[in-house]
Amino acid sequence: MWRVFGALCAWCLLWTNGACAQQPFGCGGNMTADAGVIGSQGYPGVYPANTRCAWKIAVREGKVVVLNFQFLDLESDNLCRYDYVDVYNGHVNGQRLGRFCGTFRPGALVSTGNKMLLQMVSDANTAGSGFLAVFSAAHPHERGEQYCGGRLTKPSGTFKTPNWPEKDYPAGVTCSWHIVAPKNQIIEVKFEKFDVERDNYCRYDYVAIFNGGEINDAKRIGKYCGDSPPAPVFSEGNQLFIQFLSDLSLTADGFIGHYKFRPRKFPSTTTPPSTTTQLPTTRPLCKYSAALCQQKCNRKGTPESHYCSSNFVITGTVISAMIRRRSLHTTVSIISVYKEGSLAIQQAGKTMSAKITILCKKCPSVRRGLNYIFMGQTNEEGRGMVSPHHFVTPFKAKDQRVFNTLKNQRC
Repeated sequence: MWRVFGALCAWCLLWTNGACAQQPFGCGGNMTADAGVIGSQGYPGVYPANTRCAWKIAVREGKVVVLNFQFLDLESDNLCRYDYVDVYNGHVNGQRLGRFCGTFRPGALVSTGNKMLLQMVSDANTAGSGFLAVFSAAHPHERGEQYCGGRLTKPSGTFKTPNWPEKDYPAGVTCSWHIVAPKNQIIEVKFEKFDVERDNYCRYDYVAIFNGGEINDAKRIGKYCGDSPPAPVFSEGNQLFIQFLSDLSLTADGFIGHYKFRPRKFPSTTTPPSTTTQLPTTRPLCKYSAALCQQKCNRKGTPESHYCSSNFVITGTVISAMIRRRSLHTTVSIISVYKEGSLAIQQAGKTMSAKITILCKKCPSVRRGLNYIFMGQTNEEGRGMVSPHHFVTPFKAKDQRVFNTLKNQRC
């Protein structure tokens, strides 16, 4: 690590007439060393528009690359569609370890081999100072160090946090497991033990599971933290990507999980617990929504009459909407939370968002870019589920007073 700090000092301390001058970075490059510093073009000044810069990192054979973002300030967007930094495992056709924007810094990113690729893209409108990151070489997890992750292709196996079960997982690490089954099979994941720093929004330490082979918000199955093991997870296809991240503060016991391959005909999601507050989960909704969507679409009742029976109540802006079969899958940028319930809320900087599925794509009807009041239920993954009998209506500033009153009432 002293070499990393030395590289930082060499970069930021260029003494001229007794003053410290900062040397701006260029667009990309090849970094062949066991430690170094990477910055966006022009850092610490504002990065230029319409650019695509790539940095290739290579450390000694037998080592892995550990990357830490010291500073991150790119145009903020919940889906990182405009300005972003992609980090890849390897140099060519590598697995993407993550896409980042805004100001929320991820934990340490760790490659499975001795190479890593960073690529920063900016569009015509820029905002921010870019990023500053340091990298270093480390022993892979198999040699007893704290790093972890890898590609799993055996029919069954186990994955766990570093140090399990002897002591808490370390701070500031990212573990990424890419599970690949034969094309005619799916993957089942179960957690035997689970203890990850608790937070209502899972902002600090968490496990995220994605369909496919990379971090992709549109394909995320769930994001988990706390001390209760998540329900079993089933992939839609033959690949799953599991990411564990810990920040630089509190840690906990960690987890041990098991996976196994299943025939594709096996149900591809879990059966919900028998409660009155949860709807069937996403996959079995096909038959459920087919009958549901034949009903006439009339909103009934008032916010007051639906408030206590709803698991969550929020106001927000629809920022993405995608039709899948009969349902509409939306991402909502949250304006206010009046009743959180078990809704999974993600946060990037000051922006909060949630995933809400409208079971019947046209009932209730919502449009991207408009503001709505959403009142509904959640499934066991924390996704909001809205059916025709729930309450959704366009949100106007005058409605704020009604919901502020409802927020304080006892159900």
